[in-house]
Amino acid sequence: MKTINVITVTPLSEDVRRAMQAVSPAVKVQDITDLTRREYKGDEQAKKEVDAVLAEAEVLYGGRFPVNLLARAPSLKWIQIPFAGVDRFLTDEFKRSGVTLTNASGIHATPISEFVLEMMLMFAKQAPLLFEAKQRKEWRRVQLAVLRDKTAGVIGLGSIGQEVARLCKAFRMRVIATRRSPRSRKARNVDVLLPPSGLPRLLEESDYVAICLPLTPETRKLIGERELKMMKPTAYILNIGRGEIIDEAALVQALEEKWIAGAGLDVFATEPLPKESKLWELNNVIISPHVSGGMEDYEQHATEVFIRNLNRYVEGKKLVNVISKEKGY
Repeated sequence: MKTINVITVTPLSEDVRRAMQAVSPAVKVQDITDLTRREYKGDEQAKKEVDAVLAEAEVLYGGRFPVNLLARAPSLKWIQIPFAGVDRFLTDEFKRSGVTLTNASGIHATPISEFVLEMMLMFAKQAPLLFEAKQRKEWRRVQLAVLRDKTAGVIGLGSIGQEVARLCKAFRMRVIATRRSPRSRKARNVDVLLPPSGLPRLLEESDYVAICLPLTPETRKLIGERELKMMKPTAYILNIGRGEIIDEAALVQALEEKWIAGAGLDVFATEPLPKESKLWELNNVIISPHVSGGMEDYEQHATEVFIRNLNRYVEGKKLVNVISKEKGY
């Protein structure tokens, strides 16, 4: 029986490692997380040990790859990452390689969609102003709004966008969405489904715009000055996709000059967000440090996806969540 060398480069519990090993007697799991950390710090002995392991690696699981991975792992056939975003992995070298890339798409729909609704509610209920008033011990009454009958615009109707739409309908909102390849004019929990060319209509009609897209050449700076000026001055933009989908300079101007009412941002063009960024200073911005996909049992969900895929790999079946190197998702 041919051995399938599976290398992990992310901290895992002993139970998870045993579950991976139990997929098949042919699977040999080796964790080199500590070795790669030592290598990053310049440990030459660790580098030699990593070289030896990678020389026989067939499968790799984790989110922080050893340096020069492809050159050092000539037998590598498949990489699974434990999160959804893949833009930083799709280098020209990787695109030319024959290595398959899969992600953990599907596990983030619940935490991220809840996060989007949280930001909508924070703006509707003036939570930032109430927090500020509490810090000053100030009894301050503010005008509140409701989500009911407002229009939510969902840019990108993938698994996350679909769950955002479902939650919005639970609040009796109207939902308008764009999808790259509309298979029909209808989608569950969506009142109006549009192709990407329908973005102007979505921006013009929405009270809350949720960006639920991956970063690709087509989506980079998709939202700039022109698009922000299409939005209502009472509307809010919420980004849980990637920071570079919005032109941040244009967004700052839009927020300062009140083209739009506010922004809820979990992702940024540069992370961590530089201290000199004007976004920190604006009182109509909610900032979170790229945490919207987090949940208390994240490792369990992410590794379950990998283990299901590892079973398929061992059985010679088609893997799920395979990333298109051309499309970028």
